[in-house]
Amino acid sequence: MSQGYAGRGDFVVGSVGSVRLMTIDVTDATFGTDVLEQSATVPVVIDLWAPWCGPCRTLGPILEQAVDATDGQVVLAKVNVDENPGIARAFQAQSIPAVYAMQNGQVVNGFVGALPEREVTQFVESLLPTPTQSRLAELIAAGDEASLRQALEIEPGNEDAVVALAALYVQGGRNDEALALLERIPESERTRPIAAAARLGFTPDDDYDAQLSGLLGRVKADDDARQQFVDILELMGPADPRTADYRKRLTRELY
Repeated sequence: MSQGYAGRGDFVVGSVGSVRLMTIDVTDATFGTDVLEQSATVPVVIDLWAPWCGPCRTLGPILEQAVDATDGQVVLAKVNVDENPGIARAFQAQSIPAVYAMQNGQVVNGFVGALPEREVTQFVESLLPTPTQSRLAELIAAGDEASLRQALEIEPGNEDAVVALAALYVQGGRNDEALALLERIPESERTRPIAAAARLGFTPDDDYDAQLSGLLGRVKADDDARQQFVDILELMGPADPRTADYRKRLTRELY
């Protein structure tokens, strides 16, 4: 366990069960998992410090207190730059303490030096979700049609809600509704398989080869056949070893 900053050696490190622990020691080796990946689900405050740094010793406990007050909604990642120079280089830190806030793998805010407690608290609180964002997350997590519809009333273009509701529509055979809903957001890897299933009207889960072979000779002259061919490949997905071969065969047939 980390010795932490002067005056405090009881930092919480790691996680236990489903409880999110709010302060972790991060190294060059663990930065990807502990910070980049974790920032996709919770804001992460990165504190670049060193044992010899006086302002770091002042700022550290203030940061910890501010993060602790969020009750797990923000995580503090402590980086000893003497032991982990790679992270310091990545942030191009010219002096310490240097503090950065990261969400979804991107730096969204930061400061250098030991700020007063009030400003540090404001910095951390700015990362907390608004009541509307919290409500959206609850509704999307519920995942039923009524909840997802409520989420889209709050934010009509919310990608998570659109994708989840469109998938429910497809499962229920409401394919036209699914396609109309997907038009609200840009096409992506998340939307393509759902749109493909909606256009096909079924999930061909037992005889891809027969269907693709039957369509292949028609794809050049028949737009509908070509779209159906591509849609089946979307449902198969890149993990199916046949997908790449059929894509090559489609290319040869078209060109």
